Amino acid sequence: MAIKAKRLHHRPHVPSLQEDNARTGFFELDQLAALLRHLPDYVRGPVVFASITGWRKQEVLGLEWSRINFRDGTVRLDPAQSKNRKGRVFPFTPELRHLLEQQRRVTNDLQQELGRITPFVFHRKGERLRSFTKSWARACAAAGVPGRLFHDLRRSAVRAMEQSGVPRSVAMDLIGHRTESIYRRYTITDERMLKEGVAKLAAVQGHAPREVG
Repeated sequence: MAIKAKRLHHRPHVPSLQEDNARTGFFELDQLAALLRHLPDYVRGPVVFASITGWRKQEVLGLEWSRINFRDGTVRLDPAQSKNRKGRVFPFTPELRHLLEQQRRVTNDLQQELGRITPFVFHRKGERLRSFTKSWARACAAAGVPGRLFHDLRRSAVRAMEQSGVPRSVAMDLIGHRTESIYRRYTITDERMLKEGVAKLAAVQGHAPREVG
């Protein structure tokens, strides 16, 4: 403001504060399966979708059928619906296709029953999902993972892509991270991944001891 008012001619250096409150929560596959068993039917769909795509909660809940292309096998997110105002495309995985086809059948049956169109992919009796905080908290507690957030599904998706060897630039586009510094905050390395990494290193280096000295 001072620079705009021409009271300062040079911008002073303002050091950035180090962030130490970044969450590291994620779901193992067995934890996710346990969570899904305790969730209401209408919440399971968006949870599975988020665990695959890593998309943000409001991006998932606001997803409309007009953005689903079964012929091309893609899901599209408009720039206006994205937090970073950048459009996104996520090609179907087999699990994602199965989920969306199942959700399409459920929606078709409901539309015939209600006599009106339901534009949202994930809904509760035809109405857009807004919040399921209480049912989420109960399911997390019952699954043995109390305190987990829906956003932890985003970290889980990033971790899965890292483990699968998806190139980082591709993963960033799929999930919706604009900068690598933000993406790195979501990458999670656990002890198992470290052991797998060392095993790969050993395979490349060979088993014969090296002479030193």
